[in-house]
Amino acid sequence: MNTDVPSNYRRFFAVARLILGLLVLVSVVYQITDRLTHNVFRPGEYFAFFTIQTALMDVVVLGVGAWLAWTTPRDTRLFTIVRVCIVGFAIVTCVVYNLLLRDVPSDPGYEWPVWPNEVLHVWAPILLALDWLFAPGRASIRLRAALWVLVYPLAWVAFSLVRGVITGWWPYPFLNPTGPAGWAGVVEYIVGIALFFYVNAFVFTAIARIWDRLRARTQVAS
Repeated sequence: MNTDVPSNYRRFFAVARLILGLLVLVSVVYQITDRLTHNVFRPGEYFAFFTIQTALMDVVVLGVGAWLAWTTPRDTRLFTIVRVCIVGFAIVTCVVYNLLLRDVPSDPGYEWPVWPNEVLHVWAPILLALDWLFAPGRASIRLRAALWVLVYPLAWVAFSLVRGVITGWWPYPFLNPTGPAGWAGVVEYIVGIALFFYVNAFVFTAIARIWDRLRARTQVAS
């Protein structure tokens, strides 16, 4: 068996990644088109949402991941770290949206189209998690690599807070210090969500390490 050639199983995930990446991209384009149609598209606000920014990251990472899975037998360590961060972003986005934001209106008189919202906040995160768990060829990374998941969200929060203070617009209600909970409530949410980011990435990294060891033992035994 030629170990330099990706297996058919790995190439299956290459195709799946490409399809998912296109679905996420179409969802974003559909949302933009719908907002343009209703004259509520404000690029500075739309692209400030964490969900949208990370969705565009998903498109890039899934595209690169599809190419790697089709052409090489294993991912690089750097790409594996990026993947666990992307999965962490997606799962936290899914949980935060469904617990805190699903019934919160963003624009008076305008409702986000349903199916793209569900793709970005529910189905894409689930499929990204499944891809992380079951796609072959993942490089081995240390548990401390999960810390990388905090870098982008904390930078995004810092930018969003500075922008909010200047403009008075906040992408999400829990970042608005003029609410009943004030700055104390904002800090609590940030700390809680940051902790969730880290725990989430840590768990996915730990599961991957355990899964890889079990696979290695199975191969040795056979």
